[in-house]
Amino acid sequence: MSARWIPFVRPTHFSRAPHLVRFARHALAAAAASAFAINAHAQSTASPGDANVALSGTTVSARRLDAARNALSPDTGSSVYNFDHTDIEALPLGANTPLNQVLLQAPGVVQDSYGQLHVRGDHANLQYRIDGVIIPESISGFGQAIDARIASQINLITGALPAQFGYRTAGIVDIHTKGSPGLADGTADTGEPPKAFGGEVGVVFGSHADREVSTQLYGTKGALSYYFSARVSANDMGIENPTGDRNAIHDHTNQTNAFGMMSYLLNPDNRVSFMFGTANNRFQIPNLPGVAPQFTLDNGATPDSSSLNAHQRELTDFQVLSWQSHVSPKLDTQISLFHRTSRVDYTPDPIGDLVYNGVASNITRRNEAYGVQADSSYKLTDRHTLRFGLFVQQEHFSVDNTSSVFPADDNGQQTSGTPLTIVDNANDRGTTYGLYLQDEWKATDRLTLNYGARYDHVNTVTNEGQLSPRLGLTYDLTSRTRLHAGYSRYFTPPATEKIDTTSVAKFLNTTNALPSDANTAVRAERSDYFDLGVSHQLTSAITVGLDAYYRRVNHLQDEGQFGNALIYSTFNYENGRIYGVEGTVNYRQGNVGAYLNVALSRAMGQGIETGQFNFGADELAYIANHWVHLDHDQQVSASAGVSYQWGRTLLSADALFGSGLRSGFVNSEHLPAYLQVNLGVGEKFNLPGVGRFDAKLSVLNVFDRVYELRDGTGIGVGAPQFGPRRTFYLAMSKPF
Repeated sequence: MSARWIPFVRPTHFSRAPHLVRFARHALAAAAASAFAINAHAQSTASPGDANVALSGTTVSARRLDAARNALSPDTGSSVYNFDHTDIEALPLGANTPLNQVLLQAPGVVQDSYGQLHVRGDHANLQYRIDGVIIPESISGFGQAIDARIASQINLITGALPAQFGYRTAGIVDIHTKGSPGLADGTADTGEPPKAFGGEVGVVFGSHADREVSTQLYGTKGALSYYFSARVSANDMGIENPTGDRNAIHDHTNQTNAFGMMSYLLNPDNRVSFMFGTANNRFQIPNLPGVAPQFTLDNGATPDSSSLNAHQRELTDFQVLSWQSHVSPKLDTQISLFHRTSRVDYTPDPIGDLVYNGVASNITRRNEAYGVQADSSYKLTDRHTLRFGLFVQQEHFSVDNTSSVFPADDNGQQTSGTPLTIVDNANDRGTTYGLYLQDEWKATDRLTLNYGARYDHVNTVTNEGQLSPRLGLTYDLTSRTRLHAGYSRYFTPPATEKIDTTSVAKFLNTTNALPSDANTAVRAERSDYFDLGVSHQLTSAITVGLDAYYRRVNHLQDEGQFGNALIYSTFNYENGRIYGVEGTVNYRQGNVGAYLNVALSRAMGQGIETGQFNFGADELAYIANHWVHLDHDQQVSASAGVSYQWGRTLLSADALFGSGLRSGFVNSEHLPAYLQVNLGVGEKFNLPGVGRFDAKLSVLNVFDRVYELRDGTGIGVGAPQFGPRRTFYLAMSKPF
């Protein structure tokens, strides 16, 4: 039996230092460029009948263009955490790990209910890029619109971001797909020609009636490369259980996800590509037993709180058409046209929601976006590389809200048992555009600076703009130690799909009357971000890192669930301050890999500036004069993992620790700390008559700890949510 090392999460501050950990895309760029230089002549003189040479030429050109595309996005001065496909396979759930669970293994990432993530004290505010293209945001919900199995590499970029990145700035989830020749079938690592047709089928069975079928299809034929992935799944634990019981009541989900990418090499220096994604996810809203009705209906029986029948559906799809060109030895560019539609439908229990909550709302939120993104790099000299680009997006968004409510007096007391119907619809259009210019300057062999600026303007529910300077640097103190630092001015416009358009006046004197009559439009957030970090290779097997950050914020944006629908709405604090420190330790030696990440964070806000109608008078008065914790503020978070490869068997474990999210009046308390440990055992089989197939047994929450993510209290917090109880999964897959 042979053994090999499985790498894990890797901080990449050493990407330019000799003898140290190197960022995969830089290594890829060098390898692809060298390969192209060696094989260019062979490609141009190959005979038409030499299939291997032709395929090799296609692969080399595609990899060279991949490297050029990746080089359009610098990370000087930022913190970058990289997961390649081997890292993902080494997680207890392997390739079936949801994308948000993959990202939780990076430092400074905090989990929340409904699959939400908070990075460095921000509420979501993540930007997703696929092969360098921004994927327009979908309406917030709890489904996974992007499947981790499509990725050959995932980078989480945080800290002081270069001018390339705007709008969503807590972190950039940079996904490199398996769409290039040889990445899906593994031939890119062996040097063999990629398959013309290949793929994989897989199934997953687990606790809570979990069942899943997935497939991947890929190949390269001449100048055409393609990759498709699809997944259909169902289980009885779609949303976090509102009780600590093992099984939730009314919590079934059906989910369908698909992704596809096709690229065509026009010539060695130009290619066009088309990618698409779609998600159709349906959820039952889990019930909380033992709740007493709060209102009385004249006609009709009142259902038990465990028998309600509310549902939510999420639909998202996107399409991207890109042209990439190596225009000259100095100039590379990529231009993309994109389109995205997103929709969320909440269907209440028509009687249950009314008698328990005083309102039963049929809510539909729609958002459609289309636009263009262009990024270019120009090598001015050996020491200066200019990067510049633009982003333009047009949106149309709408909210349909038809609500049944009871009449009420000025104190909110029900005055009649006959419900009223109120229609509260809204729609609008908006435009967002941005421009950036930056220079990467290799001042010395040890010092690299990236300085520039971007200008953004948004005209949606708000009409604002800002010029944002950026500065980042890396300095190699020694061959084993790298320092990075950065400053970024950020402009974060409100996400239009999260704007609450509720008309306060329409619900006066009803059981859905809002606590305040103030209704100020949401504003763009503006902040100054400072980041300082150091990485050190302690030994050939151990790398350590330390990173500190501070953010001073005006018009701080936060999100809350106000109402029964599991849809989030944005509001502003007048001021905010967010700061923290992260530590990482990574070990890799032979067939063993391990990591430990610990983060301390504090996120505070003062003064409710917009969305006041969602707050009570006592809350508004207190927050106006006091700094309060944001609802997603968690003081301590940690992740750890270890893997051991023994021949064809992979043993892995990981763990998540959290000191507890905020709760209570104005987030003045926090929930108890929790620890969840997960295990996985994977085996690769090769049987006569069957061939190769893989199997993996996974156990989540091995010690069956009962813990709460939310208890139903706090600013903008809905129902209680508990973490998963002990759960078993068996996954099997067969490549072909």
